[in-house]
Amino acid sequence: MANAAPLAWLVSLLVLLLLPSALREQYLPATSRRRPKADDAGDVLHPIVLVPGVSCSQLEARLTEAYRPSAARCGAMKGRGWFGLWANVTDLAAHDYVPCFAEQMRLVYDPAANDYRNLAGVETRVANFGSAAGFQRNPVNTDWCLEVLRPELERIGYRDGDTLFGAPYDLRHAPPAAGQPSQAYSRYFRRLAALVESASEKNQNRKVIIFGHSFGGMVALEFVRSAPAAWRRRHIKHLVLAAPTHPEAGFVEPLGKFASGSDLLYVPTATALSLRPMWRSFESAIANFPSPAVFGRRRPIVVTTERNYTAGDMADFIAAVGAGDRVEPFTRREVPKMRRRFRAPMVPVTCINGVGNETPEQLIYWEGDFDQSPEKVYGDGDGSINLISMLAFDEAMRRHPWQREQFKTIKLHGARHGTVVTKDWAVKRVIEEILEANRVSS
Repeated sequence: MANAAPLAWLVSLLVLLLLPSALREQYLPATSRRRPKADDAGDVLHPIVLVPGVSCSQLEARLTEAYRPSAARCGAMKGRGWFGLWANVTDLAAHDYVPCFAEQMRLVYDPAANDYRNLAGVETRVANFGSAAGFQRNPVNTDWCLEVLRPELERIGYRDGDTLFGAPYDLRHAPPAAGQPSQAYSRYFRRLAALVESASEKNQNRKVIIFGHSFGGMVALEFVRSAPAAWRRRHIKHLVLAAPTHPEAGFVEPLGKFASGSDLLYVPTATALSLRPMWRSFESAIANFPSPAVFGRRRPIVVTTERNYTAGDMADFIAAVGAGDRVEPFTRREVPKMRRRFRAPMVPVTCINGVGNETPEQLIYWEGDFDQSPEKVYGDGDGSINLISMLAFDEAMRRHPWQREQFKTIKLHGARHGTVVTKDWAVKRVIEEILEANRVSS
């Protein structure tokens, strides 16, 4: 029995070595100890735009006379211009502003427009657009928001504002399906297109690499898919996605965050439960619910004593957790994304995912109490995104003959959803793929 573990490891290694080289590469981490260098890209670096994860954008707010605060102190900034709303999070607790923050961050769904807007009298804007050095900094998870990847890019020769750029977005909104209204993303996609064009012009009209992590991967993908074909051919060199979320597939984890509260936004003194009403108002909170096309309509994803819920029962689940006002925006905006025909981005794509981690695939609320964290049944994935979702995306990308030849998928065993851009060995692989994107002609 003492030799069982080494023997199993040896058998696994032999199986991997028997795979075709292109497939074997997807399941083995980079083995070279040499750190990638700028010379690996050839003579020049193509400009790169970073699109970070969902918690990484700083938001500023301005309160107008139309704002009617629920408490007097929440109106203290009225008429005083722009201020950091989701910026320096330690200030929120220090100034007793957490309840005001939660109120002013909330979105309102407008059924007549089938779109989201701010609370009346609250205006918002994304800060530091264009810079890769201006993302939100989490005081607890200091390596979040590409804080490890960015210095590595600088080490190989990238420079902020010259060849390195950032495209933060309003974390509360989600990219729309084709034909859906979205004032927030109409503005954002215009700004991102202008940033890509400017970055290209600054660099002898070289095409631009777009890198997206997590929710930012979905944003980057949707931006490229929405751009005219001629513009894509002229301006986009490569799309590099690390642990991207996929609205056509979805994953299980967002259900628990919607039901019991999310810890993605770190706010001192606040609990996930206390911020739950705010979180539930965001479109991003429901944009990645599991799709029946991937997760099926028979196997329960959420189990309670009263009823079980499959991927086909998500509207009923939303109502059951006490968020009935979210049913209409979910059915009108998110369900069409699940049902739409997959559109390939038609640019070279590299997708990097972690695998081999316990990932929630079923949530159990034995007492039906959605205020409590559920028990979880685990499957494979990156700790957040289920492996079945990743494979569904890979399959969809390979359906188009041209895209199939311009698509590379990499599975890094042991890399988690966040650590794929924080752990040294995983970041090294990401940098290698960015350098490879620089070298490949397109």
